[in-house]
Amino acid sequence: MNGPLLSRREGNCQVLTFNAPARKNALSMEMRAELYDALLAAEQDAEVRCVVITGAEGTFCAGGDIGQMNETQLASARTRMRRNTRLVQQMLTMGKPLIAAVEGWAVGAGFSLAMACDTVIAADNARFQSGFGKVGLAADLGLFHTLPSRVGMARARQILMYNQRLEAADALSLGVVDSVVETGQSLQAALHQAEALNDQAPLAVAATKAMLAGQLEWAFTREVDWQSQLLISADHQEGKAAFAEKRAPRFGGN
Repeated sequence: MNGPLLSRREGNCQVLTFNAPARKNALSMEMRAELYDALLAAEQDAEVRCVVITGAEGTFCAGGDIGQMNETQLASARTRMRRNTRLVQQMLTMGKPLIAAVEGWAVGAGFSLAMACDTVIAADNARFQSGFGKVGLAADLGLFHTLPSRVGMARARQILMYNQRLEAADALSLGVVDSVVETGQSLQAALHQAEALNDQAPLAVAATKAMLAGQLEWAFTREVDWQSQLLISADHQEGKAAFAEKRAPRFGGN
């Protein structure tokens, strides 16, 4: 299989791998759809006890695919955001634990997906960054909910507003990640972590996830409203142009 998302079974664990290394595993709409379908299938498979999410060839995910951000109408932007919401709701509320095995960059949407996992294991070369503001967007894929849940509101504000880059050691000290291992070892460490679930009752684990998910509806409603408007803003168009031209953006606030 050579699609944008690879899936294989390792014991009782389903391993899902972002597979667009030429684009640093940028999260395309096709990849999002396949990830949602794979997570749904894993939840419905009684033999799967855990899902590990990782990226091919040394990068977790360098953000959303800028080339696919072409919305010009509010209605189409809202449709895009509802698909995002569907994906992250599945991640946060499904009854199977998710473990992120992060090597290299986890930026933008990649950062959001890592934070939507229950456990984050980072290689010592991992780097985390919001990145959304550089292309005229606010954080999405649940990051306004998941990041404060990990690090607290004050620290999340600094990371999101100022686009702070976090090295693996800093991410560990702040609680952004749960453990750090040597480069190239994050997937093996994630699979080892997954083995601990074999001693846990599946229904109890599912109940724990449901209780910890908290109240998500308000956060997702606001995310759809705000990000839909930002996707059709002039600042987002400038941010995309600056990204493509490898220059600093010149935002006008409109």
